[in-house]
Amino acid sequence: MVDERYGHDVYTIRRKILTLIGASFHVYDPEGRLVFFCRQKAFKLKEDIRLFAEEAKVNEILTMKARQIIDFGATYDVFDPVANETVGSLRRKGLKSMLRDEWLFHDTDGRQIAVIREDSVGLALLRRLHPWVAMLLPQKYLVEMEGQPVCTFRQHFNPLVMKITADFTGDAEGMLDRRLGIAAGILLCAIEGKQGR
Repeated sequence: MVDERYGHDVYTIRRKILTLIGASFHVYDPEGRLVFFCRQKAFKLKEDIRLFAEEAKVNEILTMKARQIIDFGATYDVFDPVANETVGSLRRKGLKSMLRDEWLFHDTDGRQIAVIREDSVGLALLRRLHPWVAMLLPQKYLVEMEGQPVCTFRQHFNPLVMKITADFTGDAEGMLDRRLGIAAGILLCAIEGKQGR
């Protein structure tokens, strides 16, 4: 049975930008209640991101581990320790993401099942060339599965806190495992957030 925390259609993911060591992520439900917490350790050669049910980090409920050490196009395996099962994986399209961020979702057999793309090639290039454009036009990502939009991740402008709204309302049939969707939102904040945009 999947945890009820994954039953919401909209989540807010917040990452404090001005932290000295590592990063903290808070994920809230539509009513503003904390549903996930993550503290990312700094200076790790191999990313190992763990989500907990609370800030005390007692109940671990989802993990994202990089397969490789410091890889621009790394693959992250997503594991649910509560259900004791691998959920799938997320792979960043390394070189392609230099122009426009793109991630691939894979199932447990390694088959591609969905893709995340930054909203527009033109806007993506502008954000990379002009930092002020990134502040005025924050990133938006669309998740497509079998040719259908199932989720959007929308970044909000805030100079001190990276804030992303994860909206799954387009996935009325539940095609995308919400655990993979939450993992994707955390990785967008953790990995893409390091680019300084």
